[in-house]
Amino acid sequence: TMGNWLVNHWFSAAVLAAWLGINIFLFTYYFLFFDRDERYFYTRAILGSALAWARASAKCLNFNSMLILLPVCRNLLSFLRGACLCCRRTLRKQLDHNLTFHKLVAYALALLTAVHTIAHLFNLERYNHSQQAADGSLPAVLSKMHQQGSDKWLNPIHSNQTTVEYMAFSTIPGLTGVIITLALILMVTSSTEFIRRNYFEVFWYTHHLFLIYFAGLVIHGIAGLVRGQTEESMEEVHPRRCAHYLTHKDEDCSHNCCKDPEFGSIPAESWKWVLAPILLYIFERILRVWRARQKVVVTKVVMHPARVLELQMQKKGFRMEVGQYIFVNCPAISLLEWHPFTLTSAPEEDFFSIHIRAAGDWTERLIDTFQQQNPEMPRIEVDGPFGTASEDVFQYEVAMLVGAGIGVTPFASILKSIWYKFQQADQTLKTKKIYFYWLCRDTGAFAWFNDLLASLEQKMAESGKADFLTYRLFLTGWDTTIANNVALRFDTPTDTVTGLRHKTIFGRPMWNSEFAAVAAAHPRSVVGVFLCGPGALAKSLQKSCHQHSSLDPRKVKFYFNKENF
Repeated sequence: TMGNWLVNHWFSAAVLAAWLGINIFLFTYYFLFFDRDERYFYTRAILGSALAWARASAKCLNFNSMLILLPVCRNLLSFLRGACLCCRRTLRKQLDHNLTFHKLVAYALALLTAVHTIAHLFNLERYNHSQQAADGSLPAVLSKMHQQGSDKWLNPIHSNQTTVEYMAFSTIPGLTGVIITLALILMVTSSTEFIRRNYFEVFWYTHHLFLIYFAGLVIHGIAGLVRGQTEESMEEVHPRRCAHYLTHKDEDCSHNCCKDPEFGSIPAESWKWVLAPILLYIFERILRVWRARQKVVVTKVVMHPARVLELQMQKKGFRMEVGQYIFVNCPAISLLEWHPFTLTSAPEEDFFSIHIRAAGDWTERLIDTFQQQNPEMPRIEVDGPFGTASEDVFQYEVAMLVGAGIGVTPFASILKSIWYKFQQADQTLKTKKIYFYWLCRDTGAFAWFNDLLASLEQKMAESGKADFLTYRLFLTGWDTTIANNVALRFDTPTDTVTGLRHKTIFGRPMWNSEFAAVAAAHPRSVVGVFLCGPGALAKSLQKSCHQHSSLDPRKVKFYFNKENF
């Protein structure tokens, strides 16, 4: 429900409200300022309200450009998480929404860029029209003022031959504006889910156009093409008193004459907004380079079926928690590319591990590099770990864990860690029973996870705790050959598809019956439901949690947690 969402995400809601509020305030304040301030009386005579649209959107663009880098300063966020250790975990977890906020700010930049560009196209058209007008109107007179001296101009177009295209590609604001806009379009379009998942390199390299974006932004306003009346000129020849005189110069003027107004540029100020975040980001990159230079020893390389590579590593001072991720670089493949991977080891182990499946050029080349029987192991650089630990799992007597597709990866770490805590009789572990649901189209890419489940199954059986973990595997994509195979081997003690004792179920889970069974088995427990998977599944699980929770506080309660891995 909305109430629950606000309780769990009040910090995110507060940040969102503050961000929206500041944007609305900046836009409204500067729109009214440029629409009413008398220093821009003559500028408005030529441009009309397009001036206010352009300037107000520029202020909001500066504000959002200041924010866009902050959510991607991973080390800054890790520092904040550390500083927030005394805060409630819900607050620390909100920091995991950093990329959502980054995207939100990026969409705002795209919208504001469109407003700013359209307003300036109107402005250029009106400047052009006023320059060509010869009707003695105020815009026409103001546009001819450049003839009285090089610094007297208000209209940046000084020739009837100048076109809007010429202004766009030959002036500093025009050219930088075009470059910034193209960079932004490329960054936004290449960061769609499809491109990120299938062509990560395209996304990675295109995103580095942010360097051009910020360089262009800082230079953009330097030429000062949009001008207003100077303070001294305002005192001497106020437009309310003198505007009329400009269009009626030939009238007899023996006393109380007005001199021509003088104009000055609006100073460039984008750099003031973005300087601090840029310096912070430079510091962040230096820190990343320093951390990456620390030696990583690859202690074990395991090649699993379906081209899945497991790397077990050690690094001095590396401390992880369940559900965290690291960034990995292999200089032999690419000096610049860093790819995120969820950690599949448990904090209790003396190494940290990741599982890499072939899903693009970089991963293919990495797997090939490690498959070659070279005496020299390729060098690996690691940055991290990042993200908030998923320790909430340990706080429930009963936990229902749901992993869909690649979303199963974080549960490797969680299941192993729970088993270690359980064996060591860890007092912080309240968990007495785990239900694990694994949904995937084909188990091929996750044969390594089968092996993990099989070893856990064996260890639990050996220590007489076979009922600690109940897992159900759902194969959502299957063909007739699998079906025939299953039909033939229906009586075997282990599963045909996975070789595990628990049989694979074909099709999707009937969540109502799954929840009803857990509620019946644990009538007085608090059950934590954890998902790492798609949004549609989150909705149906949330609904089931709500339906199967008893109103009686002494009876079963289901709490839904969607992990943000």
